[in-house]
Amino acid sequence: MPTTKFDKESIKNSIVGKIQRYNGLTIEEATPQQIYRAVAFTVRDQIMQKYMKAREERKTSKKKRLYYLSVEFLMGRAMYCNMLNLVSTKEYTEALQELGIDIQDVLKEEPEPGLGNGGLGRLAACFLDSLSSLNLPAMGCTIRYEYGLFRQKIVDGQQVELPDSWLENGNAWEAPVMQDTCEIHFGGHVEEIELNGHKKYVTKDYYTVEAVPYDMPIVGYDTGNVNALRMWSARSPKKLDLSSFGEGRFVQASEEIELAEAISKVLYPEDKHYEGKMLRLKQHYFFTSATLQYIIKDYKKTYGDDLSKLPEKVVIHINDTHPGMAIPELMRILIDEEGMGWDEASSIVQRTIAYTNHTIMAEALERWPVNMVQQLLPRVYQIICEMNRRLCERLWNRFPGEWDRIANMAIVSYDNVHMANMCVAMSYSVNGVSKLHGEILKEETFHDFNLVMPEKFSAITNGITHRRWLINCNPELTDLINESIGTKWIKQPEELSALRSFADDAAFRDRFAEIKEHNKARLAKLLKDRQNVTVDPSFMFDVQAKRLHEYKRQMLNALHIMVLYNRIVNDESFTMQPRVFIFGAKASPGYYRAKQIIRMICALSRMIEKHPRARKMLQVVFLENYDVSSAEVLIPAAEVSEQLSTASKEASGTGNMKFMMNGAVTIGTMDGANVEISEQVGMDNIYIFGMRADTVRDMYRENNYNPMSIFETNQEIRLAMTQMIDGTLMPEAPSALQDLYHSLLLGDWGSMGDNYFVLKDFGSYSMAQRRLEKDYGNRKKWLKMAVTNTAMSGIFSSDRTIREYNDTIWHLEPMEF
Repeated sequence: MPTTKFDKESIKNSIVGKIQRYNGLTIEEATPQQIYRAVAFTVRDQIMQKYMKAREERKTSKKKRLYYLSVEFLMGRAMYCNMLNLVSTKEYTEALQELGIDIQDVLKEEPEPGLGNGGLGRLAACFLDSLSSLNLPAMGCTIRYEYGLFRQKIVDGQQVELPDSWLENGNAWEAPVMQDTCEIHFGGHVEEIELNGHKKYVTKDYYTVEAVPYDMPIVGYDTGNVNALRMWSARSPKKLDLSSFGEGRFVQASEEIELAEAISKVLYPEDKHYEGKMLRLKQHYFFTSATLQYIIKDYKKTYGDDLSKLPEKVVIHINDTHPGMAIPELMRILIDEEGMGWDEASSIVQRTIAYTNHTIMAEALERWPVNMVQQLLPRVYQIICEMNRRLCERLWNRFPGEWDRIANMAIVSYDNVHMANMCVAMSYSVNGVSKLHGEILKEETFHDFNLVMPEKFSAITNGITHRRWLINCNPELTDLINESIGTKWIKQPEELSALRSFADDAAFRDRFAEIKEHNKARLAKLLKDRQNVTVDPSFMFDVQAKRLHEYKRQMLNALHIMVLYNRIVNDESFTMQPRVFIFGAKASPGYYRAKQIIRMICALSRMIEKHPRARKMLQVVFLENYDVSSAEVLIPAAEVSEQLSTASKEASGTGNMKFMMNGAVTIGTMDGANVEISEQVGMDNIYIFGMRADTVRDMYRENNYNPMSIFETNQEIRLAMTQMIDGTLMPEAPSALQDLYHSLLLGDWGSMGDNYFVLKDFGSYSMAQRRLEKDYGNRKKWLKMAVTNTAMSGIFSSDRTIREYNDTIWHLEPMEF
């Protein structure tokens, strides 16, 4: 097949031709969306040429392939990163210019895929980029959600959730793969039959949902490799019931179709009720079963029917517990469909599946009610029970008579199926996502498992793709780095360390500062255009952007802002570096307290804005609908990166790495990857505060913390907290933040108050902020710190992370192009 050229002239001809053929229009008549699609399909043509060759190379080389299963992939817009990885940004930019089109106007037309929400999904997206760029054969697997989590709108200072219908105009990057459509079975009952002298288990009276795959190509940087993200969409096998429709029973005619398709409708359906929890379980089984059916089909096509070699040719990696149903589902396929015995099937599963744990938070270690699993997945439940029986037998031999200990390690106990226990027991590898997190998993979360099977445990620190989070989103800084140290770092990001000597170069620092000012001005424009909020780029830009959760302690930041406000208002001689505090965060729709924290932040913003003296030094901005696209503008503009999680609670974090890479200085606890960031930059180039992880764990164990004593003895905290509920902060609704106030002092249901030690760490945080404030006033010192952070960020590239995963866990061979 002849290849198409993608030089500037060819690109122009392709764009014009597509608009003519698809829309019957000239380039002048086309709408911005039509132009976007023509450009996207031109880029896609270029990718698909590589994709065909990459698929052929994978088939002929027969190398081991990774399947990375994650319920989230927070991809972000694809067009510019695809151009970048194709090393064609110059050609596309010039081609569009000559057609009278600004590339930025085209990029804005792309919808952001609603396939993820937070760090878990963004990590998975970075991993796909690095896997392709390192020529490793892999496929990401997830659900093709019709609607993302939600679009966030702030109305009267409160979060309102709007539908995120990202597929409204289609997805230019995906292609349906109808030949891989498969059936997923739910419900029914299991019958035991005898066939050729062997017991066989058959599920009867089930109902069927079809899984239809859509593949999105993931192109590697400056290489021939293209992997795929496979997204499964749910479809009912039943067509519209025309007889019911003809009789006027319109709802009944389409009800079953809608129930089936609800499975891939929404990311993270609300699960505070039984039906929502059931829908989540359906989602998890749906995409894991579909993926495993495809894996077996693809394996047989390449290697024949002998599945005993599966662990040599396939590795299945489950990203947190959500895809954990892959374990019993693979057992079911091997036993019920391939005729294997239990021991052989179990051996294959335990040599094929690896598991990454992303949290020690008890509420995030998934568990499903036994009756729900039994009702929805009767055969899978039988397999889970047998796995549990065999595990408990092994544990009894190791811990004889220790019933409680065994129950805490069991897969099925206390009327629940414990997914984390299943993942640890049945995977060949269990890894944490930072050094600290890895130690906590071994010492606490899975302490007893570590005694029984220590060989499974490792820690691999997370990473970010520097191609999106530096080259794509900060082009001016990229140019400065290229001029200073060359371009070797693009493929070997650890080479960024060569920048460290430039921290002492005054001319370099001045350019670095100038670029930061440009990025601050760009963010100011975004805030003005999107929210009609005016910020002064001469203010220090202090940013906390991450999912809204109590352990991430946006509350600590907000309380400190209250204290700063009071210092300004109550002391006419008090001055400070003018600073704008920017928050970006979504609160889960059912998480009441997280929503109250948003309400408090918005109230702070209004209160400060009304005070003529305070607003000259302080500003608070809540960035609506924080997503990948807004992060690409926010992160390069940040000068301070707030990483405030209660020590031991944040497994790693990746936002901390993105801010660091773009020259922001971190203020944070010794938690997650902050530990390793501090090791890289040195304690003089980061602001560490608060209790360490071991102290926090001791505090929880001893359970003798009394936040009321801090409230009574610290006048600034007492005043700030009292203002939350006395009408100062919210004169229109003085009691609106009562729950937030009480959570810091009294706790929930008799537990200690201040569960995440906001008041306990406040004094240390406040002192760290004073040091930061003083250093920011010393321009030379601050810029040296900022440059050092960028210089030492290369180790946090996801390329390094993927190499470590491959060396430690996957053992894939790179393809050759």
